[in-house]
Amino acid sequence: MDFKISSNRVQKIFNKSKDNYIAVVGDVMLDKYVYGYVSRISPEAPVQIVDVKSTDYKLGGAANVANNVKTLGSEPILIGIVGDDMEGDIYLDTMKKQSLNTDGIFKDESRPTTSKTRVIAHSQHILRIDSEVKHYINGKLEDTILKFIKTNLENFESVILQDYNKGILSKEMIHKIISFCRGAKKPIFVDPKFDNFFEYKNVMVFKPNRKEMQDALGARIDGDDLAIELGKKLMKLINCEWLIITRGEKGMMMFDREKTGVVVHNIPTKAIRVADVSGAGDTVISTLAVAVSGGADIKEAIIIANHAAGLVCEEVGIVPIYKKNLIEAFKK
Repeated sequence: MDFKISSNRVQKIFNKSKDNYIAVVGDVMLDKYVYGYVSRISPEAPVQIVDVKSTDYKLGGAANVANNVKTLGSEPILIGIVGDDMEGDIYLDTMKKQSLNTDGIFKDESRPTTSKTRVIAHSQHILRIDSEVKHYINGKLEDTILKFIKTNLENFESVILQDYNKGILSKEMIHKIISFCRGAKKPIFVDPKFDNFFEYKNVMVFKPNRKEMQDALGARIDGDDLAIELGKKLMKLINCEWLIITRGEKGMMMFDREKTGVVVHNIPTKAIRVADVSGAGDTVISTLAVAVSGGADIKEAIIIANHAAGLVCEEVGIVPIYKKNLIEAFKK
């Protein structure tokens, strides 16, 4: 894509998006990091004994998108569920410490808080323990969430649907949220997973990564020609306005529905040195929503999001994108 945007224009977009409310609906998770050291083997079984030095909690899943919205200067309203348990309380406390609004987080007594515990010893990740159930939430809780969305929709500049297949975004929930948003003319940005992949019809932006698209369409994407063929097929199936495929170190591919037909733009990564692509998809979807809420057109938004993804891919681990750093990137 041969498209330029000045740092002054980027600054203007972020000035306008400042404090805009953006809803993030999806599966929230608690990431627990247990740090320690190993000096012996258990006499009970041939396993390592980890002496714990410290424990750290981070917000994962859809909360990572909300955190990116926050660090870009807008105000995320995270909508999801936690269990009625200790981890759920920790989750809410962590949100409050990060100045994230907790009004859209509801407790489900029938399930545990989705959590992932990582044990780190001597800087090595030696074990991960997952606690989760994936069945869909009950009808009463679904109605509560839909009522919250409908009641507050007029205050949202846009809505992000962040799906991890953990039970909140059922077919019915997806269809109703999209119907609400289209009726209120609110842009919808979707980051899908395998289940219900084709239910997100008639949204503004649909953003799968390469693997998600391969899994959903049952075909291996081994080159640009096949990616373009499958992308056009997918765009027709779900009738989105724009399809954006994130491709890790290869950057992104955007499908734009124009009068003459679907136009495809290859967008190479802006990363100088790709260290870790983890979380880049979260960065892209959040930056797109924030930029559009600040008056950017889709081409401006995708260029800004590409720069944002490039910056986070130069870091190790999942890190948020900060507005100041992003604006500075356009001055170089």
